[in-house]
Amino acid sequence: MSIPALTAVHSGSDAAPLLVLGPSLGTAEPLWDDAIELLAPHFSILSWDLPGHGLSRPATEPFTLADLADGVLRLADEHGAGERGDRRFGYAGVSLGGAVGVELALRHPDRVSALSTICSVPKFGEPSAWLDRAALVRAQSTAALVVPSAGRWFGPDFIAANPRISSALLHVLSDADDESYALCCEVLAEYDARPRLGELRMPFLALSGQYDTVATPDAVAEFAAAVPGGRATEIADAGHLAPAEQPEHVATRLIEHFLAGTS
Repeated sequence: MSIPALTAVHSGSDAAPLLVLGPSLGTAEPLWDDAIELLAPHFSILSWDLPGHGLSRPATEPFTLADLADGVLRLADEHGAGERGDRRFGYAGVSLGGAVGVELALRHPDRVSALSTICSVPKFGEPSAWLDRAALVRAQSTAALVVPSAGRWFGPDFIAANPRISSALLHVLSDADDESYALCCEVLAEYDARPRLGELRMPFLALSGQYDTVATPDAVAEFAAAVPGGRATEIADAGHLAPAEQPEHVATRLIEHFLAGTS
């Protein structure tokens, strides 16, 4: 296994605090687009893509969650994090991107100044479900996931009211590299951070979506309670992709969290 070659998009001011944004499985740039416009006046933003998603090249071999976390750290250093005064940066990630953030904070606690997970939990269901999904994608491609994902990703009526963003996100899913997606499923099958949550010592905010059935508000609240000093906040009228569904509310919470104590 090796660190995947990840790709990121930079926006905002280089002079501002660095905030790294991570994606949910099957998504890429459209997930954060609207929220980034609101975050950019406050942060230097680095938004990265999973292997075989968006701008990142497909994976050529299996990888682990630790590999993804180290790949994100490499991206941060390539974009100047290693040259900053204390070399630390904030991290916020959605679903699998949140899991990467937890792993990053556990592996490199001296580099993560504050952490937020969005629609994410320390364990996503049973491993067999992820292995079954990996097998389905290898057999039928990610196109087989578009219809079920449309029902799982968004809150009620979001697709009808927001056809542009919902269509863009579902197209990213259908265009994702099948093998890379399947390898991400295998990473999630092995993910269970519950025994180590007490080791997280940086400020931690867990955001949930009101209608999320993957990372329910109750499960996210339990997640936050297991982290010393952790806080949970529910985003109203959001499903599993809260930054796309409610960018203003998510951006407001992230600005408050990551700028606390810096002004």
